[in-house]
Amino acid sequence: MLKVFNCDLHIHTCLSPCAELDMHPMALVQRAIGAKLDMIAICDHNSSANVSYVIKAAQTKNLKVLPGMEITTSEEVHLLAIFDALSNLILLQNIIDQHLTGENDEERFGVQAIVNENGEVEGISHQLLIGATDLSLDTLIGYIHQLDGLAIAAHIDRESFSVLSQLGFIDDKADFDALEITPLTGFERARIKYSELGKFPFIVSSDSHFIKDIGKTCTRMKLLEPTFSELKMALKQQHGRYVMEH
Repeated sequence: MLKVFNCDLHIHTCLSPCAELDMHPMALVQRAIGAKLDMIAICDHNSSANVSYVIKAAQTKNLKVLPGMEITTSEEVHLLAIFDALSNLILLQNIIDQHLTGENDEERFGVQAIVNENGEVEGISHQLLIGATDLSLDTLIGYIHQLDGLAIAAHIDRESFSVLSQLGFIDDKADFDALEITPLTGFERARIKYSELGKFPFIVSSDSHFIKDIGKTCTRMKLLEPTFSELKMALKQQHGRYVMEH
């Protein structure tokens, strides 16, 4: 029987620039459970180093964690890549590492901490994770789909780092699996404001960089269970699965 599940497909950890250090894997998982989320995706900026630890932190908990990443394209568009298998995310990470240059400035962007499921610091990333790759939007979408992932345009209603702010439009032939909007706009206003984008599924995510923001918003979906395959069906409105916009 299909049920309603609360999904937040855009959450950062303490690895992301400008995210608070309290966003370590176990604290994040506990907060998500307390907020009654059923499925989350970890999408740090241009890095996946904390994803496996969040998955481990949730292993015995009633929370599904999907491996993901928020990538900055050469056009400075933020793009979410979400996968079923951690191994496919790691393959994408190998590609990103070849196309991301620069070193982090800790005074400006903060410490980029790699923290395990027990809250222990495993290392510090010195990559400029807030930077942009030299990969185009279309190229990245192609890589994500080759690796059986979902490509979701991040926060399209924001005035910076969104596909609309950077490119000015979304082509009707664009190969996005969904478009993310912020809770400030919401589904109803977004469907009016972006009426020309009616063919695309919308999701709302928290884009949490701070622990207090986890659970402030989510996307409710009608699914059989909180899994990647069910998510894919919901975005395509297949077999009764769908995103609940009301």
